[in-house]
Amino acid sequence: MQETRLDTARIRAARRVIDPVFLDTPLYRCEALEPELGCAVSIKLETANPVRSFKARGTEVVTSLLARHGSPAVVCASAGNLGQALAWSGRARGLDVTVVASRSATRAKLDRIRALGAGLELVDGDHETARERAAAIARYDGIRLVEDSLDIETCEGAATIGLELVDTVPSFDAVLIALGGGALATGVGHVVKARAPGVEVICVQPLGAPAMTHSWRQRRVVTTDSTDTIADGVAGRRPVPAVLDDLLLVADDAVLVREASITAGMRMLLDHAGLVVEPSAALGIAAIIEDRDRFAGRHVVVIVCGSNVDMDAYHHWVGAAPLHRSAGTGSLSSIPSPKPPCPL
Repeated sequence: MQETRLDTARIRAARRVIDPVFLDTPLYRCEALEPELGCAVSIKLETANPVRSFKARGTEVVTSLLARHGSPAVVCASAGNLGQALAWSGRARGLDVTVVASRSATRAKLDRIRALGAGLELVDGDHETARERAAAIARYDGIRLVEDSLDIETCEGAATIGLELVDTVPSFDAVLIALGGGALATGVGHVVKARAPGVEVICVQPLGAPAMTHSWRQRRVVTTDSTDTIADGVAGRRPVPAVLDDLLLVADDAVLVREASITAGMRMLLDHAGLVVEPSAALGIAAIIEDRDRFAGRHVVVIVCGSNVDMDAYHHWVGAAPLHRSAGTGSLSSIPSPKPPCPL
């Protein structure tokens, strides 16, 4: 059997350098969601930490290595969450952090990057433009470029979530993972397939940002010209070949969900779990909403991966996403498809 780039021993070692504030995050059965979704749902909550996403698990590993080798500075491109995490981890280790982001990125995320002391450079264009600029800065200044999902540390940091899942949940049938660049999916998927191979690893991506899902389905890199989704954290256009290779080894399926299902998932997490989440974090719930029969009667783990969201946009999305239930069936009969003003 082929092996991914990830190594289980390194993943276990990563736990020793990650600040404990990011480890052993809440994992619990959310019974209030179950009548709505028709299956047993456990939530792995990656928002209850200083940067409100899972990304610091990876940046803690990266910056600990850089600090150990005396590196003074680091740069990354980010839609917001990676930048916050790198700013937090770099500040703790005395590193000079620069984050490059699209000028259209979520304002709340950009404000937090600045507040954490990182230098922030904004570029016209999307995340791929930011990636190109960050690479140019790294070459010019001779500093480390952190590339989410390509850098193995980001994947193995995220993989510590998988360790916590298999060590804590007695048994579960499937895990639903937001799919963007692939660090979370390949990291968690690697551990789950190594430790609980019977568990179905299902990646979820918005219909408006399908590049990695199309790539997984066609077993080759497929790029797109643009993205159109409120889930900015997973809105990539150019999958990394090495990450796709890993994903092909650990993912059992990759599915696409509609924007209306994403907002309905956000509303459901607010109403029934008391959680305010960003769109990317609702992808797992959206997948259940769209294919209830697939998950009926099963125990599903959903990784709620981030809660950095523009609150004005959030209120618009959630307020426009009422759930209409069919009489006597308990199924979703219609979900409106609002077209909110772009908040990013």
